[in-house]
Amino acid sequence: MSSILSLAQRQQVLARIYADDCPWLLGRLYGRLRNLQDAQDITGDTFVQLIEQPRLENVREARALIITIAKRLVWKLWRRRELEQAWLDSLRLQDEAWTPSAEDQALVMETLQAVDQILDGLPGKARAAFLYSQLDGLTHKEIAAQLGVSASMVRQYLAQALQRCYAATQA
Repeated sequence: MSSILSLAQRQQVLARIYADDCPWLLGRLYGRLRNLQDAQDITGDTFVQLIEQPRLENVREARALIITIAKRLVWKLWRRRELEQAWLDSLRLQDEAWTPSAEDQALVMETLQAVDQILDGLPGKARAAFLYSQLDGLTHKEIAAQLGVSASMVRQYLAQALQRCYAATQA
């Protein structure tokens, strides 16, 4: 298909892909996640993203695209759960007098996920340097010792992370 699809043609292609590949994807995801609700959620989100593809006529292998989208969504699910677990673990270590409300906990999780998304794609040491600096309050020298790099490299890492943060606030 080299020409742009009409709306009716696009709907037909999407309906065919959904009918052919939805059960296949759901089965694969369930096999990997072992949780039907998660598999169903990711399957639905995958097809929502497929619908949003602007040039559906250029898709040659629908299953390859679908599985790529689904893998990205699974990774995001796992990453979100890791963040949630780390947050809950840190709460358990706090004094009981300092227990944030459910609303504050939700806001913290939302913020953590936003920061994680902003820093996604940075080298691991750049992410770690930023987090050591912002969360633990470590100096450049202390971060350098933790990461086994020079203090000037820490400055470069922090500059990379801060550039991403600035770009995110401008978007």
